[in-house]
Amino acid sequence: MQKMSERNDKKTKSIDFNCDLAQGFGIYKNTSEYEFLDYVSSVNISAGLHCGDPLTIREALLKAKEKNVVIGANIGFNDLQGFGMREMELNNEEIEALVLYQIGAISAMAKAYSLEVEYVRLHGAMYKKAAKDFEFSLAIANAIKKYSKWMSYVGQANETLDKVAETAQIPIVKEIQLSKNYNADKSINYEVEDILDVNTLRLRFQKYINYSQLTATDGSVFEMTADTIHFVTNDVSLELLKSISSIYPPLPVNYMKAQASGWV
Repeated sequence: MQKMSERNDKKTKSIDFNCDLAQGFGIYKNTSEYEFLDYVSSVNISAGLHCGDPLTIREALLKAKEKNVVIGANIGFNDLQGFGMREMELNNEEIEALVLYQIGAISAMAKAYSLEVEYVRLHGAMYKKAAKDFEFSLAIANAIKKYSKWMSYVGQANETLDKVAETAQIPIVKEIQLSKNYNADKSINYEVEDILDVNTLRLRFQKYINYSQLTATDGSVFEMTADTIHFVTNDVSLELLKSISSIYPPLPVNYMKAQASGWV
């Protein structure tokens, strides 16, 4: 078996690790998520509509600042009771307002603590919908660009996101999730339960880093280009991160792009 450190030079890449923070509300806390800060390079701060109250957001921002990780806004549908997992039908004006409201909330608090929000990642039902609905994803991209043309849009790595980037002329960050099962067409199969075996996940990570490949639910293998890997904040992901981050330390997307441009 090929060791994780023995990487194919043709496929070796730098990649970002991201996770969600501020996934609590009021008395319902999720303090264990802060353990991930030692192993990721970017964090998605919940913006208050699907979870995350002002004090929880403040605490997450300050914890992220201590660890010097890149900060993004984790936005979702206005669905606190359903944790943002229920899809909503919105027109473009409603989408724009929803996006700007959440970016503004996180950005204002970040600015107060000398921090900057560098990207936007979608949560739950909004993430799923944007991956398959071009017009919806484009409306989100246009709203992000209205706030800042420099702010990146993180989404599921697929042709929809590529098309949105080309149409809206907005920087994108392509994401994969090792714990998710993928179909042969590179879409995520949400009908199948997440992969929760750390050894299986470690092998998936190794295969992706070495060859940019993932194995679909039907056993077929496909290539996928991504800038970041999303890690769900559970015990399995934490164990995985502890075992891989020292061997393959993550690099935030902004640093990778600066490298590519020749700035560093």
